[in-house]
Order: sequence, then C-alpha cells, then structure tokens
Amino acid sequence: MSAENEVNFVEPKKVARKRVASTNDDNAMEVEYRGIAGEKTQSAPAKKRQRSAVDVRKVPVPAHRYTPLKENWLKIFTPIVENLQLQVRFNLKSRNVEIRSSSETPDIANLQKAADFVRAFVYGFEVEDALALLRLDNLFIETFEIKDVKTLRGEHLSRAIGRLAGKGGRTKFTIENVTKTRIVLADSKIHILGSYQNIQVAMKAVCNLILGSPPSKVYGQLRNVASRMGERL
Repeated sequence: MSAENEVNFVEPKKVARKRVASTNDDNAMEVEYRGIAGEKTQSAPAKKRQRSAVDVRKVPVPAHRYTPLKENWLKIFTPIVENLQLQVRFNLKSRNVEIRSSSETPDIANLQKAADFVRAFVYGFEVEDALALLRLDNLFIETFEIKDVKTLRGEHLSRAIGRLAGKGGRTKFTIENVTKTRIVLADSKIHILGSYQNIQVAMKAVCNLILGSPPSKVYGQLRNVASRMGERL
C-alpha cells in the first residue's frame, strides 16, 4: 500500500479521565439530542483490555459520499480520536474508513460505536445527527427498501417517494419530529435513526405512506401516537 494511497492513522491524545462511581442501568433516563430520543446511562468506564491483536473496523464509502466525507472529515475524526480514544484513517485505495483501537482506548465497545457513527454518515445522516450514536445509548439504524413493503415501479415508485418526502419535505419532517427520529430517503432506500420503539412508530407511518395512505390520514395517526407518548412520559 503506497503512501499516496492512504492517510496515516490519527493517534489519540492522552486525556486525564476522572473516576466515575459505578451505577446500575436502572438509573438510565431518556434524554434528547437534536430531537433524537435515547437513553443516557451513567455507567462506570470499562477497564482497558490487553489486546493480543489490533481490533479494526472498516466502513466502505460509496462514490457519491466520497466528497461529503472529505468536506466533513474534521468533524468525523475529532470525536473518534479525542473522545473515544481510537485511531482512524481513510484509505484512498480501498475507499474504506478504517478504525482501530489503541493502548489508550478505555472501552473496546467504542470501536463499534465509532463504526456505527461513520456508517450513519455514509448512509446520508448529518454529522451532528450521527453524533447521537456516540452521545446516547440504545440507538439503532433501521434500513429497508420500498420494495420490501410493496413492489412498485416507474411512476408508482416516484409517487411513493413523493408521499414520503411531502411538499418541501414537510411529511418527512413531521414524522421525524413526532417520533423523535431522523429519516434519510436515498432513492428507494430508507434509513431511520432512533430508539427501537420510536423506529417502529416511524416505520409504521412510512409503510402506510408507501401503501398509499394520504399524508393527512398519517398526520392524524401521528397526532394520536404523540398524545399517547406524552401521557406515558
């Protein structure tokens, strides 16, 4: 692998960490980050693990996300290196974002968190929204295609995508705000970021739109869901 085809791993800086008292998962509370609901737990930091081999995660980057990745690279590698204490680089030859643990990594689970964070950006989420995967617990990304719900082609597929987005993106924004999730429409693929329960609510609204329900009916169903969620909280 030649030097011109790769970027060296960025070494994490040594940061003084305060010792946190151990608490149970029962103390987890639901919080929001940029309108995305999730759980914030106060757990004790895991002990460093003696690694016999380097743990690596590779996230492939498609051609249409290459330029956005280059423009937002500083925002992406900063939390990975400084907060998660990992090493990261973008391999220009294989076009993979490669993340690996180091001797300074406090928790090996950070490796998977970083990979999910980069993968969310590759799917099309804004960097600020993808950061919720690092700041909140119990967040997931659900990915499916319109054909998984109903087989549509041609103009029927275009109309379904139009119903999902709405005029000026109104329908998508409404679903996001009510369900406290983030949604990316990438051609016929749909990516939803949020907690498990909120993703199910958002998926139901999206599936109803794909099946032909008018947005006004879906808005009414979302209002009922929002009122029930408000009562539960």
